Amino acid sequence: MFFDFALYHAWLIPLLPALAFLIIGLGTRQNKKTSAIIGITAIGASFLLSLGVVGAVLTKRLVMAAPFVMKTVWAHIGNMDLGMGVLIDPLTAMMLVVVTTVALMVNIYSVGYMAHDPGMGRFFAFLSLFAASMLGLVISLNFLQMYIFWEGVGLCSYLLIGFYYYKISAREAAKKAFITTRIGDFGMLLGILLLQITFGTVDFIELKTLVPNYIWVSGTSFLTVIGLLLFIGPIGKSGQFPLHVWLPDAMEGPTPVSALIHAATMVVAGVYLIGRAYFIFAELPVVLHVIAWLGGFTAFFAATIAITQRPFKRILAYSTISQLGYMMLALGVGSLTASMFHLMTHAFFKALMFLCAGAVIEAMHEEADIFKMGGLRHRMPVTFKCMAIGVVAIAGLPPFAGFFSKDAILAAAAEVSFPLYLLASVTAFMTAFYMSRLLFVAFFGEVRDDCPAQETNAFMRWPLVVLAVLSVVSGAWGHFAGFSDWVFYGVREEEAINWTIAGSSIVLSLFAMWLAYQIYVEKRWSSHQIAKRLGVIYDLSFHAYYIDEIYAFIRELTVDKIGQLALWVDTHIVDGVVHGLGRLTKGLSVLLALPQNGDTQRYVAFFYTGVIALVAYSLFFAVKILAVTGGAF
Repeated sequence: MFFDFALYHAWLIPLLPALAFLIIGLGTRQNKKTSAIIGITAIGASFLLSLGVVGAVLTKRLVMAAPFVMKTVWAHIGNMDLGMGVLIDPLTAMMLVVVTTVALMVNIYSVGYMAHDPGMGRFFAFLSLFAASMLGLVISLNFLQMYIFWEGVGLCSYLLIGFYYYKISAREAAKKAFITTRIGDFGMLLGILLLQITFGTVDFIELKTLVPNYIWVSGTSFLTVIGLLLFIGPIGKSGQFPLHVWLPDAMEGPTPVSALIHAATMVVAGVYLIGRAYFIFAELPVVLHVIAWLGGFTAFFAATIAITQRPFKRILAYSTISQLGYMMLALGVGSLTASMFHLMTHAFFKALMFLCAGAVIEAMHEEADIFKMGGLRHRMPVTFKCMAIGVVAIAGLPPFAGFFSKDAILAAAAEVSFPLYLLASVTAFMTAFYMSRLLFVAFFGEVRDDCPAQETNAFMRWPLVVLAVLSVVSGAWGHFAGFSDWVFYGVREEEAINWTIAGSSIVLSLFAMWLAYQIYVEKRWSSHQIAKRLGVIYDLSFHAYYIDEIYAFIRELTVDKIGQLALWVDTHIVDGVVHGLGRLTKGLSVLLALPQNGDTQRYVAFFYTGVIALVAYSLFFAVKILAVTGGAF
C-alpha cells in the first residue's frame, strides 16, 4: 500500500522541501533549531517517499519504455497546451533516491557545521529550495517543466554560493556561476523552442514517438542542430570545458553546499537531462561524437589541473569536473547505463569527501591549504577513515563503488574508440594520484605543533559514516543486482566485468597511489624539485591554464571596448543630436525674438517692408507670364 501511495503522490517529493522553504523563510528563520528540524523532516519525508517510488517501480515492473505518468494542463497558449506532471520510471526512481539521500545527509551534517552561524535558518531555507528544485527537475515530464526547475537550481546555486554575501569573493563567485550557466541555458532554451516549433510538443513521451518518424522523413541535419543547442545547457550546468570556470569558485559557499552542488544536484542536472532525452541524442551520431570527445577532454583537462592545486576543496572541485567528463564520455560512446551508474556512485563518494573536507577545514579554523595540514589521521581518525574510503572509491579499486562504475565507462569507451579509452585511462591514473596526494599530505606525516584539529561532532560525523558505507557497497550492489539492466531494460541480469580493462585500471591506480606515497610520505623524490623541473607545465596547471585570465582579457577586449564605444556614441552622437536640436531651437527663438521689442514704428516698418516685397514679387511674376505668353492672357 505504501508503494502505491508513494507512486501516486510522487509530486509530494519536491513539494515537501518547497513548503519547508516557505515555512522557514517566512516564519522560523530566526530560530535555528526549529528551522533545522523543519528542513530535515521535509527532506526525510521526501527520502521515504523516494524509497516508496523505488518499491513501486520494482513491484509494478515499470521500465523506461513504459513509465508511470500523471499530467495536467498548466496553461493554454493559442492552440498549444502546456502540461505539468510527474514521470516515474527506473531512471527517475534512481535519481530521486540519490538526490534525497545526499540532501538528507547534508542537512543533518549542516546542523553541526552551521551551529554557530547566525544565518543558519536562512541556510536551511535555501537548502530546502535547492533540493525541491532538483527533485522537481527529476520528475519532470517535458522540457518546459524541466527548464523551469533547471532555472530554479541555478537560482539556488547563486543564493548558496553567495551565502556569505558580506565577502566580496563569495559575491563574485555567485555572479560568476549565475552568468556562466546562463550562457548554457540560453542555448538550451533555443533548442527547446526549436523542438516545439518542429514537433509541436516538448513532452518526453510524445517526442519519443515522433522523433523516429521525423528522422525517417527529414533526416537528422536539423535535429543535429537542436541536439547541439540542447547540449550547451549541460556544458554550463555540468561544468564542461569551456564553461567549467564557475565550478572551482563555487567553493566560496559553505562546504555542505559544495557537497550538494557537486554530488547530487546542480552539476549532475546536465548529465540527467541528456539521459532523460537520450532517445533524441542516440539518433544523432555527430552530437554523440561531440559529447564523447568534449567529455573526455574535460576529464583529462581538469585532472591535469587538480594535480597541482593546494586548497582542499579546490582539488575536489576539479575532481568533480573530471568525473563529470567521464559521465559525458560514457553518454557520448553510447553507454547511458555506465554514465548513470557512475552518477550514482560518484554522488555518494564525492559528497563523502566534500563533507570530510568541511570537517577538516572547520577543525583547522578555516585553513584550507593541505600543505598547512598534516598528521590529521591522529587527531581526526573517523574523518580520516571516511576520507580514505572516498579516495579509494574514486581511484577505482575493488570492491569500492568507483571500481564498478568507472570501469564500466572504460569498457564502453574501449568498444568504440581506442583514443578515448586511452584518454580515460590516463585520466584514471591522474585521479588516483592527485586524490592520494590530497590524502597523504593532509592526513599523514607528523602532527603540526600549531594544529588545532580535533574530531567532529556527532551531527557531522554520522553522515560521513553513512556515505562511507554507501561508497563501499553501492557499486557492488549495482553490479550484482544488475543495475544497468534493471534501470534501463527492466531485466535483472548480472553484468560481466572485462577483467583485461579492469585489471589494467587497477594496476594503474595502485601505481599512482604508490607514486604519491613515495613522493609525499616517504619523500623519496622532492615534490618541489619535480615542480621546478616541470617549469612552465607546472605553472600552467597550477594557474588552471590561465583560462580565467584569458576570459578576462577577452571581456576587456570585447565587452569593455564595446561598452566604451557605446558610451562614446551615446555621449557624442545621441546626446550631441539631442543637445544640438536644443541649441538650434534656442538660437532660432533668439533670432525670432529680435523684432519683438514692443516698438510700434519698427512693427509698421516690418509690415510695409513685407507688403512691398509681396507687391514686388507679384509684379515680377506678372511680367514673367506676359513674356512667356507674348502679352496675351
